[in-house]
Amino acid sequence: MKSAYELAMERLEKQSPTRQLSEAQKTAIADIEIAAKAKVAEQELFLKDKVTEAAAQGKYEEAAQLEQQLVHEIRRINEDAEKKKEKVRSGS
Repeated sequence: MKSAYELAMERLEKQSPTRQLSEAQKTAIADIEIAAKAKVAEQELFLKDKVTEAAAQGKYEEAAQLEQQLVHEIRRINEDAEKKKEKVRSGS
């Protein structure tokens, strides 16, 4: 007798079967993830220094704007990476 979890997983597999990725696709996706993480780290280093400087100078509004910019940049980088990974997964 199967558990509810196993039955749910079988239904999910029927609705959207998992795709098997080739080694080249796995490598490409890993490269995309590494590049995205590097870009995020670069933006964090660059903008966090500016946030710290602005806060030290008492420019709290500017610091808040820079933090918002950092959030937007990270979101953009991650969205771009997801689009690239999906393109690799679909084989386009």
